[in-house]
Amino acid sequence: MGDFMFFKEIHMRIKIVLFIFTLLMLLVVFKVFYIQVIDYKRLNKYASSLWSRNLPIEANRGLIFDRNGVVLASNLTTTSLVLIPNQIVDKELTSQKLSEILGVSLKEMKKHVYKNTSIERVHPEGRRLSYEVADKISALNLPGVYLVKESKRYYPYDTYMSHTLGFVGIDNQGLSGLELMYDEYLTGSYGSIKYFSDAKGNKLQLTEIYEKPQDGINITLTIEHRLQLALERELDNAVAKYNPDQALGIVMDPNTGEILALSSRPNFSPSNYQDYTPEEINRNLPIWATYEPGSTFKIITLAAVLEEKLIDLDNDTFYDTGSIQVENARLRCWKHGGHGLQTFLQVVENSCNPGFVVMGQKLGKEKLFEYIENFGFGKKTGIDLNGEGNGILFDLDQVGPVELATTAFGQGVSVTPIQQITAVSAAINGGYLYQPYIVKSLNEPVTNGVIKLNDSKLVRKVISEDTSSKVRYALESVVANGTGRAAYIENYRVGGKTGTAQKVKDGRYMVGNYIVSFIGFLPADDPQVIVYIAVDNAKGAVQYGGTIAAPIARTILLEAIDVLEIPKREGGMPKEYNYLDKVYATVPDVVGMNVKEAMPLLKQFKVEFSGSGTKIVYQSPDAGERIYEGNVIRLFLVEE
Repeated sequence: MGDFMFFKEIHMRIKIVLFIFTLLMLLVVFKVFYIQVIDYKRLNKYASSLWSRNLPIEANRGLIFDRNGVVLASNLTTTSLVLIPNQIVDKELTSQKLSEILGVSLKEMKKHVYKNTSIERVHPEGRRLSYEVADKISALNLPGVYLVKESKRYYPYDTYMSHTLGFVGIDNQGLSGLELMYDEYLTGSYGSIKYFSDAKGNKLQLTEIYEKPQDGINITLTIEHRLQLALERELDNAVAKYNPDQALGIVMDPNTGEILALSSRPNFSPSNYQDYTPEEINRNLPIWATYEPGSTFKIITLAAVLEEKLIDLDNDTFYDTGSIQVENARLRCWKHGGHGLQTFLQVVENSCNPGFVVMGQKLGKEKLFEYIENFGFGKKTGIDLNGEGNGILFDLDQVGPVELATTAFGQGVSVTPIQQITAVSAAINGGYLYQPYIVKSLNEPVTNGVIKLNDSKLVRKVISEDTSSKVRYALESVVANGTGRAAYIENYRVGGKTGTAQKVKDGRYMVGNYIVSFIGFLPADDPQVIVYIAVDNAKGAVQYGGTIAAPIARTILLEAIDVLEIPKREGGMPKEYNYLDKVYATVPDVVGMNVKEAMPLLKQFKVEFSGSGTKIVYQSPDAGERIYEGNVIRLFLVEE
């Protein structure tokens, strides 16, 4: 019985041992299965990292285009120096040779060569190397010394649109402007050349693996390159002629909020941003600057008083004595002695401050400021650029009769240029306030197919179409008959408003220091383009918006006629000339006449002849064209 129990106990122990052994074997099998099947990728990646090395290849940054595909920001292919310290055989020689080629101290180069790391990027001395320097390094054929492709940002038009485009740092990261705002889209993904090494870092004779970098997403802007070039040129001309403290311009489609051109002076070179102060490179004046707008702000007062039906432009009158008393303040008109009896249309034409004070008084402070805020003043427009300003308005409870009066003609409030052009666009486009924008679409880098499309965004309707039509009528009259005559373009119906605002320093208005401006659009019956120009403290000239800013705007509007293919208009207001104006005249038809018959008809022009004889068979310009008196008419002659 005892022996039976003994053998039974041994048998049970064997079963237990077998069970444990079987369990252990199952665990081993499961572990092997887990490693080989389930956890294979992670462990293989970990193992691979111990004996593989990656030489980074930088992706191209996304391109920036204008609306028609003109490249505004692109890339240049450069090379940079990368070291694998464990592969460098003669570190002293390598340090010496590289220091000589790169023009850095031997001590500095040794820090890179002797560094205890698997891969060392020589920064900044070895970044963005010229082809000449790269060729010298390549010719050394030194172990552990590699040249890898890098992309360098290139701005083909240099200072063009510099504040808006922005710039990138040495690592191709966006630091300002659109480069910063859209950096996550513009930045691509690194690729690499993967090679294999032993534990000491020595390169193994195994096939290298090339992983292609992923280029960044392209951006298409609303900018029209030809209008941008015109704006840049005219601002440069203004700087050369007037030496202003600052100058700026915006061109916009008033019916969508699309920015067609945007620039300011001073500007900078994005490729050499280190040479400029932070203020010069960070202040995008068209969206950042705030200042008293002066008379261009009167357009808002005009729109409000017309919408409320408080005046009739053609039939209601105002007598201007040259000033108006408001409580203890006497507010003066720019014209000494005043304009006398005027219709309110003439008040607008003459930019008469006392007349606009009366408009403001008719509205009252609550109603005027309601319209001002509805037109978007006092807050950011939301344009897709960084650094936008808010502008400054009076708190309504601080507005008394004097503040109401000065606000009505654009003094005592502070606005940004982008607010100003956006608001006036709403006043002339039928009453629709749009959010301005400059990025039209994001595009796939290979095919440039659209990934995301931006469209116009309506903020609100601020006035009726009828009121907007009256505003256009009044502003066309300003250009034909008033202070904006310098912007007049025959047959194209230009509307606009001048502005001349004193600058404020330490709470006081400065003497002889003005920001002069002009906002103009065409055609006046169906606006397709609007331009805002402001020049700060022009030197050597009478500082009026009509004499300085209006001619600049006119030149850009002429460019817009060609670029946007805007046809001529009939039914426009004829220009009222004064003794300083150049006068238009209609070219007569003299083809078929002899010279003796034609000359009395051409006495307003300078005549040049081609050919021989006395009979006119061709003339240029054609009959019916309107040109300035004194311009040349060419006649081709044959024998009768």
